[in-house]
Order: sequence, then structure tokens, then C-alpha cells
Amino acid sequence: MTISEVSKKYDISTDTLRYYERIGLLPPVPRTKSGLRDYDENSCKSVEFIKCMRNAGLPIEALIEYMTLFKEGDSTAEARMAILIEQREALISRIEEMQSTLSRLDKKIEMYKGMCSPGCCGNK
Repeated sequence: MTISEVSKKYDISTDTLRYYERIGLLPPVPRTKSGLRDYDENSCKSVEFIKCMRNAGLPIEALIEYMTLFKEGDSTAEARMAILIEQREALISRIEEMQSTLSRLDKKIEMYKGMCSPGCCGNK
């Protein structure tokens, strides 16, 4: 796949894909004879994993460390698992904070519904 096809498929800009490759987050992508990036199945799996982890809020630094360990092989499995566990705990904390914020917003909305006349502000 070309870089533009991968960009569209995973909704990541071509600049971001190049950046991920430049900083070593994304392993070097195979190239055509003319030097154009030609994303293979493994490259796409890496992009998909990186996107998933970034969507979960993992910092670039943690991902770089994880991918560096991944390249070193099975002997780093325990260290990789530790990174994932640490990031999972951070994600759970963020989810709890977001749930609390959502609950507070819901209470505020209900309060305003009680203050507004019918038909106002979406109040039925």
C-alpha cells in the first residue's frame, strides 16, 4: 500500500506516518525500486497498533520504548508487559476521571432542564 492509502485507511496524516518512521516508532517501511514507501502487512499491523495505543493515550516515549524492546525479541517480553500494565493503569485512571466528569455534566444538565421552560434549550 502507498503512504496515502495507509493514511486514509488508518486516518493518520502522511506527515505523522513519516514522523513515526523517522523517530523509530514505526519500523522502516519497505520501498519500491523507485524509493516510494510500500507498506506491507507487517507495516500496516504496526501502524494499527501504534494508532490504537496513541488513542488510548500512550505517550510517544512509552511507545518508542515498547517498540525498541519488541525489536529485541522474546527476551524482552516481561519488560514490554510491564510497560503495557503501567499504561493500562494510567488509562483506567483517565477513564475514571472521565466518568466522574460525565456524571457531573449530567447533573448540571438536569439542573438546567429544571430551570428552563418547556421548549427551551432542548427541554421537552
